[in-house]
Amino acid sequence: MFTRRLLLAAGALAALIMPAQAQEIGDDGLHKQPWFYDSFLEMGPDLQDAADEGKGLIVIFEQRGCPYCRELHEVNYAIPEITEYQTANFLTVQLNLWGDRMVTDFDGEELSEKALAQKWLVNFTPTLIFFAPESAGAPSEDVAESFRMPGYFKPFHYGSALEYLTTGAFRDTGFQRFTRARFIRFEEEGKNPSLWD
Repeated sequence: MFTRRLLLAAGALAALIMPAQAQEIGDDGLHKQPWFYDSFLEMGPDLQDAADEGKGLIVIFEQRGCPYCRELHEVNYAIPEITEYQTANFLTVQLNLWGDRMVTDFDGEELSEKALAQKWLVNFTPTLIFFAPESAGAPSEDVAESFRMPGYFKPFHYGSALEYLTTGAFRDTGFQRFTRARFIRFEEEGKNPSLWD
């Protein structure tokens, strides 16, 4: 009995000091989030669904074994402020850079995930592509990405990108200028923003 209690206590202690475990990984080898949008992989309707909720659309390309994708899930998505902000303001659709699921693009073309990645010039992972809600219902030639995160952004920059889109600053301000102003604002509010963690 004593040995069993000792083992349980040791297990509980290990759970407290061990780093956070990875998110669930699907059969496709991609990390999964319970709040990712359960999409029929039709980009036009997905954007319309997002707009109907007053949100933008994020399309995230990942691939099996991607260390920066893992970092996105285990670091950025482990921060409640980031996930709460993202879920409140965006629907997020996850695609596989090398996947074979069929996706319908905004122009009605049906193609595999990997072919869509090529069409959209996605070369590495993670890549997040943002679409503003006002693009919903527009002719396909008028649907354009609002912003692209090519690769992994640390939490401060990732949060800056989300805010950059939701505030509409992407329309008239460069991302670097916006991020610098956000950093200064955080300092003035007594927060301790870190660019490198």
